[in-house]
Amino acid sequence: MAAARLVFADESGQIFDHPSLEMTGASAGSWERVERGTLIPLPPGSELFVLPGRLPVGYDPRRARFEVVRENPYGAGGKIQAVAAFMAPAYTQILAAAYQSEREASVLPLFSYTAVGWQEGRFQVAGVRVDPLPRQDSDQFDLGAVKHRAKRALARNRENPLLQHLGICALTYSCPAAKNYFLGRWEAPLPTSPRCNAACLGCISLQRRSPICATQERIAFVPSPEEIAQVGAPHLEKAEGPVVSFGQGCEGEPLLQGKTLAKAIEIMRRHSSRGTINLNTNGSLPKVVARLRRSGLDSIRVSMNSARTDFYQRYYKPRGYSFADVKASVLAMKADGGFASINLLTLPGFTDEEEEVEALLSLIDETNLDLIQMRNLNIDPEWYLRGIDYRPSGKRLGIPAMMERIRRCHPEVRFGYFNPCLNPG
Repeated sequence: MAAARLVFADESGQIFDHPSLEMTGASAGSWERVERGTLIPLPPGSELFVLPGRLPVGYDPRRARFEVVRENPYGAGGKIQAVAAFMAPAYTQILAAAYQSEREASVLPLFSYTAVGWQEGRFQVAGVRVDPLPRQDSDQFDLGAVKHRAKRALARNRENPLLQHLGICALTYSCPAAKNYFLGRWEAPLPTSPRCNAACLGCISLQRRSPICATQERIAFVPSPEEIAQVGAPHLEKAEGPVVSFGQGCEGEPLLQGKTLAKAIEIMRRHSSRGTINLNTNGSLPKVVARLRRSGLDSIRVSMNSARTDFYQRYYKPRGYSFADVKASVLAMKADGGFASINLLTLPGFTDEEEEVEALLSLIDETNLDLIQMRNLNIDPEWYLRGIDYRPSGKRLGIPAMMERIRRCHPEVRFGYFNPCLNPG
């Protein structure tokens, strides 16, 4: 099979495949050839982005070198642009898009940018499916049914501000979790906190004094325990494979609302023993985690970009907590028999660097993690690497080899993308 060809876009955004250059990927800014077996067809529900101010990079197999493409090879005038893929949920990138930024290039919006090429008549991406669950697959959503059920629920619950907020999430921002809530299945979101104790570089709900915009508005109120339970309890009782999760992209840190969450959990558990009550968190307050566990919290997912303290601190910019507190939160959950996962914000070349992998293995040794959720880091790769002051320090294993090494050392640890339902009832 012929190698996948480089794709690029003209000034208007029309995409072409290059007549002679192979597609190239990037690993923490270093260009790499794309190995056979790395590519999969562009998953349904994915999107293609043009990258303004960034020139495409391909590989010339005849000259055995990478080439920055500055002109349209088909003779058309105007600027050309690199192209990347934003893969659908449940997929993790193996290589990022390769490009050379021009001097005037602005910072890219908060999405992930996967290497994409053209092969055998279709787009191919450097990625892997890490979770077989179809929870957010594009073919699972009847948008007419979502709109109908959401509007009906909103009309019936005008006095519940949390449910009204979820209507915005589903109908305005097209949040898959909110849509699943209105469809009565799988994982439903329970955002609760307008405040945060971190200032993450890639925060998608609040950006201050930043060259980028948040991709969605943050919740502006704290719902009452009763309002939370009014949303969550029926979902736990009736939904297929029910999970309800505090800690969403449209809020700050839910642990800051610990008393409210504890009361809401207690109310929900009085109504139903089914399903899983989950907390997505930065893990900053281990004592609150322990309290929520005693109230009936089943699982936590702690987000991190790195298992190395320095890089963690530079990305999250924590206020009043440390990486030691993050580990203590995982330990607090595990000590009382709870389920613990990490939301590993993944960037090829950084996440799979050998020193990073060793730090992650040490974290697993220390905390006895159950699951690693492989989520693509939604951020401009160059801006991110500058922001955490990254300097390469060793061999890069590649994302698949990194996962395989963890499996060999810790076969009990699962990989995935979604919070699992631990008690489907």
